[in-house]
Amino acid sequence: MTDSSTSASPASIPEQRHVDAAYARVDELRKKYRDQQARTHAIHGAGNPQAWTEREALSAHLGDMAARLEAVEDRLVFGRLDMADGDHHHIGRVALSTADGEHLLIDWRAPVAMPFYQATAVDPKGVVRRRHITTHGRTVVALEDELLDSSRAEGMDLQGEGALMSALDKARDGRMGDIVATIQSEQDAIIRAPRDGAIVVQGGPGTGKTAVALHRIAYLLYAERERLERSGVLLVGPSRIFLRYIEQVLPSLGETGVVSTTMGDLLPGVDARGTEPLGVAQAKGHIGWAQLLKQAVKMLPRELSAPTTLQVWSRTVTLTPDDVSKAIRHARHTRRTHNQAREGFALELMEVLAERLASDASSAGGVLDSNEDKAEWISEIRDSIDARRAINLAWMPTSAKTLLRRLYARPQLLAHINDRAGRPVSPRLLPLVERHSAEWTDADIPLLDELEELLGPMPTSRIESSESESAAIERARAAIEGQGLGGGIVNAEQLAESTLSQRMWTPLAEQAANDRKWAYGHIVVDEAQDLSPMAWRSLLRRCPSRSFTIVGDLDQRRGSKRPKTWVEALGPASRAYSDEFVLTVSYRTPATLTAIAEAVMARAGKPVIHPMSAVRDVEDCYRVVTVEADTDLVAREDSPAWAAAIQAASQACERLDATSGEGSGRVAILVSDSRGHAWHADSTGESALDSRIALLSASSSKGLEFDTVIVVEPGEIFAEGVGDLFVALTRATHDLVAITSSDLPRGMDQW
Repeated sequence: MTDSSTSASPASIPEQRHVDAAYARVDELRKKYRDQQARTHAIHGAGNPQAWTEREALSAHLGDMAARLEAVEDRLVFGRLDMADGDHHHIGRVALSTADGEHLLIDWRAPVAMPFYQATAVDPKGVVRRRHITTHGRTVVALEDELLDSSRAEGMDLQGEGALMSALDKARDGRMGDIVATIQSEQDAIIRAPRDGAIVVQGGPGTGKTAVALHRIAYLLYAERERLERSGVLLVGPSRIFLRYIEQVLPSLGETGVVSTTMGDLLPGVDARGTEPLGVAQAKGHIGWAQLLKQAVKMLPRELSAPTTLQVWSRTVTLTPDDVSKAIRHARHTRRTHNQAREGFALELMEVLAERLASDASSAGGVLDSNEDKAEWISEIRDSIDARRAINLAWMPTSAKTLLRRLYARPQLLAHINDRAGRPVSPRLLPLVERHSAEWTDADIPLLDELEELLGPMPTSRIESSESESAAIERARAAIEGQGLGGGIVNAEQLAESTLSQRMWTPLAEQAANDRKWAYGHIVVDEAQDLSPMAWRSLLRRCPSRSFTIVGDLDQRRGSKRPKTWVEALGPASRAYSDEFVLTVSYRTPATLTAIAEAVMARAGKPVIHPMSAVRDVEDCYRVVTVEADTDLVAREDSPAWAAAIQAASQACERLDATSGEGSGRVAILVSDSRGHAWHADSTGESALDSRIALLSASSSKGLEFDTVIVVEPGEIFAEGVGDLFVALTRATHDLVAITSSDLPRGMDQW
């Protein structure tokens, strides 16, 4: 086996020469694209807006090409295929050719690279030898060979002991590693599955479902680049910390044009940072809210109870209940959103009032043209305080935030609207949604999104729009004068138009993230088992093609009710369901810990739907520490459980220092939500990435992994939900310590 300890020079190590050639070509292309981009920016265009726009488009394209190559520095080359016909192919993160057109690297997503992941000794697919190449920086440090066709192996110098197991034994570093060099056959089939419809990837903890989903994004962007470059891909994760955890995987695969978000950040302009009990969030997620909110918007226009006299300049005019009723009815028939329909409503009432004023003026002896007269009176009505007040009271423009806050703050109104809608939401759930804090929560976002769809945008003043354009021209004129750019090359109007047009060339991911109505070509949802029916409505709205990759584990669902099937869990998205893939091999968790976690589920009456098999076990990976009980949920410094947890964490760090290097690896102390509040646990999860030892609630650790996990009072976590305990027991890649002052949940006590 060739490794970093060899005495040979790097250049003499097998594959090093090819790796050097690949990096040299990447460096050459990066410089080429950046130089071309710089030259493009130096061109001022031909003095017209079209030339400026074309320049920006070309610059954006060159910048994107360079960015993709700059994102694949690490492990550029990771594989080689030796074929039965004598050819060989090097596999890497991107496709590379020499200046003469000779292939240096095959993109891992290309059809010719499929045997790297799918070939077996039973079905070698024309492969004699599959080689995994491990690099540190730009230096080859290890080779791992798999002989798939021994009849053609004569003269081959075989290297290594297995790439997968090496990857599994690596200490955690707080970020998710990519699996592109170690993708297994069952995972590759999912990555390359057809895009049509919604496919579900069901997988237990550590089966690689998240990594598969990320690599599927990269594959789809490669296979359907032309279409997806226009529409983009949306990745929805369970938390901001989870997105930070995976943030380096996609760029390392050569893809930078993906919008990554959580449900809490899905709606532009709304920052959902609040927290609330699980029961409250689940109440807000009930599908009946769709009908309730529709009824709430329908009830916003107000009928007039009696005729009202309005002062318009020096005259008076009467607005009748029948006028308002007709205008409301006509506006609703347009089937526009509330705020958009209001424009027609207000115009109809102004025209009715203008006709009356014109008629009164004419009967008083004036000689007036009816159309001109009406237009003049409409202008006067716009300026009338009485008229504006009456029209606004009848049909007020309303924002989603304002309306939802009003519903939360007025329980009687909410109950009345629910009754008018036929009680689509159970009356027992409504008291739960009374606002607990001033901050929006993740569960509020789908409701706000629903209201945004029903209400439409708030009206924008035409005056404001024209002023914005004028301001842009003035800024451009000032720039020309201040920088001495006169002389007729370009005028202020052209420069302003060019500046505004540059928005068209904003990176697609940025455009999409800031546009609530953006239609994505594909959506990937991780930890999808926890999404509510209302959340699914929001996501369906953003993908008209219904192309989804849905990743999750029904056994890890929060709360007491676990859906039996994904069709049940998907709610309104079930109509898009097309296929389901099941991953049952756990690559993360030692076999002992997997067995314990499954035993806990079984003893709780919720046996796992798809039992897992672990690829490895670790000796002495589970131990129990018994401590004195806290008198209450005391401060952590006064708790015997905290002292025991810190001691266990220190021991874990000592082991990691000795086995993986000073400061290597990550340790997590996991507690219940209630204990986490008392102990000031990190609710955002930042410490999971930035600290060697992280204190987290079990629920916030979902999707993450650590070398050692210390579970404090597992009985408390169990009481909050067996799914949370199942998550906590399956975060460790090496060992788990249970600290308890009472009887362990059944299943944990038999080991």
